[in-house]
Amino acid sequence: MNTRYTRTAISLHWLVALGLFGAFGLGLYMTDLPLSPYKLKLYSWHKWAGVSLFLLVLFRLGWRLGHPPPPLPMSMPAILRVIAHLTHALLYVLMIAIPLSGWLMSSAKGFQTVWFGLLPLPDLVAKNAELGDQLQWLHMTLNYALAALVIAHIGAALKHRFIDRDDILSRMLPSARK
Repeated sequence: MNTRYTRTAISLHWLVALGLFGAFGLGLYMTDLPLSPYKLKLYSWHKWAGVSLFLLVLFRLGWRLGHPPPPLPMSMPAILRVIAHLTHALLYVLMIAIPLSGWLMSSAKGFQTVWFGLLPLPDLVAKNAELGDQLQWLHMTLNYALAALVIAHIGAALKHRFIDRDDILSRMLPSARK
């Protein structure tokens, strides 16, 4: 039985993690800037990152469906295995919902998303300022929920490494040996 994730799954995990940290940080930074060409450029970059992460997460989800993760150890209490599976499912839901909420928000606010300045994506809803404001709140709330869940995920991984002293964390590290 394989006790490690595939190299592809590990690469996708860390690539998505880096992208999420970057897009979240950029989102925090850009929102309070005064309106300027610089702010608009950052918004474009944020949208490019969001679309790219959305596609990467879909690929990652497809990979995971075709390459199931290694099972959690039976020595782990059943309730913790259930919590781990629910947490991973919620991570995927949020990683899909956040870019969709951003795309919907951009559409409702009347700002078309153009991926890398080359590929215009269709607006998902008609321009509607009130809906745009509601979607902005949703996008922000989902992002903070993801941030909290990522912190819990990291905390659980560190707990496994330093308190439980099991191999859960090493299964997802690129350089870990069997």
